[in-house]
Amino acid sequence: MREIRVEKDKHDPKGLIRESYRIDGITEGECRSIFLDWALSLPDGQEVQEVLSALLDRYAAGNEDHPMTDVMRQGQVRMQAPRRRGGWRSRSRN
Repeated sequence: MREIRVEKDKHDPKGLIRESYRIDGITEGECRSIFLDWALSLPDGQEVQEVLSALLDRYAAGNEDHPMTDVMRQGQVRMQAPRRRGGWRSRSRN
């Protein structure tokens, strides 16, 4: 029996993004879930914007209508402009 080895991708260590493009009929919601798992699996200190740009360069061409392409583009925009969404500072004061 021959062992199949897949090289680890530093931008996609678990191969989640790659596999999402191979799933027929995948939904945007499923892509969001995969994206979250991918983001949580990145090593500390890795620049997310650079990684997303590299992954979009690799997968977006020819896959413009794929839901993962849209999710990654949304991730770029949202990660560039994070905002606080809770806590005492967000509440109105009288």
